[in-house]
Amino acid sequence: MPYTIYRSRKLSISRTLTYLLMGLGLATVQSCGGGGGGGSNPVSYVDSTIKLPESFTATKLVEGYSGARHIAVAPNGAVFVKLASLHDGKGIYRLMDTNGDGRADTAFGFGDYTGTGIAIRDGYLYASSDTCVYRYKLDTGFNVIDPNHPEKIVTGLLARHEHEPKAITLDYSGNLFVNIGAYSNACQLVDRAKGSPGQKPCPILDSAGGIWEFKADMPNQTYGDDHRYATGLRNVVGLDWNQQTNSLFVMQHGRDQLSFLYPQYWDTVASAELPAECLYELHKGSNCGWPYIFYDQIQHKKILAPEFGGDGKKTGGDDAQDPVLAFPGHLAPDGLLFYTGSQFPAKYKNGAFIAFHGSWNRAPLPQAGFYVVFASFENGKPTGKWEVFADNFTGSPENTAKGNANHRPCGLAQGPDGSIYVTDDTERGFVWKITYKG
Repeated sequence: MPYTIYRSRKLSISRTLTYLLMGLGLATVQSCGGGGGGGSNPVSYVDSTIKLPESFTATKLVEGYSGARHIAVAPNGAVFVKLASLHDGKGIYRLMDTNGDGRADTAFGFGDYTGTGIAIRDGYLYASSDTCVYRYKLDTGFNVIDPNHPEKIVTGLLARHEHEPKAITLDYSGNLFVNIGAYSNACQLVDRAKGSPGQKPCPILDSAGGIWEFKADMPNQTYGDDHRYATGLRNVVGLDWNQQTNSLFVMQHGRDQLSFLYPQYWDTVASAELPAECLYELHKGSNCGWPYIFYDQIQHKKILAPEFGGDGKKTGGDDAQDPVLAFPGHLAPDGLLFYTGSQFPAKYKNGAFIAFHGSWNRAPLPQAGFYVVFASFENGKPTGKWEVFADNFTGSPENTAKGNANHRPCGLAQGPDGSIYVTDDTERGFVWKITYKG
């Protein structure tokens, strides 16, 4: 059978026969919770708890897929979600709303590994585990032809129990880009230990702390210096190829614990805001400076890291590039999407949506983030202006302050109709579709 359907639901004989027919490509499976919503009494799946600008609506495409990470949407509307935890033994799901009621009513599960990255390009679905990148051939209906036997495109990626997820994206020239997160906060001799000095040169940078580039169609590639595209990036989860500029953009997770490790230089108020979460435009050979510097969005400067002699005022990183846009610290950017659709108002065209997963490192101050923001671009450059686009994923301001989130935005994708999709990587495992009707 080309597909196996995994759902914890008792099935009638007729529905079981439908599944068997589906395995032969002869039927459509009604397998996601929530029912159809068609007929004379349609069910509304609008999620009014999500706060959006006027004339935008969020509908719940699906829920219950715990740890929903990145997401990709095919030209026919098929939604592929990568999971950080297996759902009924599978780590990727193909979801489809076949009757147009806003709810996914088919679900195909495959892949017995967890991870974050997923993308569609040139008739293939790409998906990552923490150590490998796979690809699956798609048919003309964007079904996976052989879900049990993917090609292994990249193997042997480093995973050392910190910043393990491998986010991926592709350009339009046959290249695949993979984040290898640094297994460290600031490359100290003893990680996150007071008084432990930084290592210079940082040995981590030979195999992590950057973006690696591979051929999208070459099996069994391994990585090394010859594949390094950019360095000096502590960890990247949100990344996207900008078609307008024909370049790679990434959102870096900034370092933690300035006031804890160096209270003589930073108090808890400053440490809650610093360092910036940075948007970088990358090119071959880019260096963004980690671990030797961080970006201070208040002073608008690259600051020498305290592990390497910094005191909060000394600048550094003459050989490191500046970010193109900087956000407050510790918001945890996990998704990046450049909007190319026409459904949304004109101001959104070619701008960037960023999903902030939410903070943990702002205590004792209130936590923050847990929202999707929009950053406007003009002529391929950010204007410097950004605004919260989708909010209240936590459920209340009190939940936000405590970091107790009902939902945490993670993955972003654009649908063929110009809508956007947002995933939730909590146990609730929602996927929302956001549409505009002006």
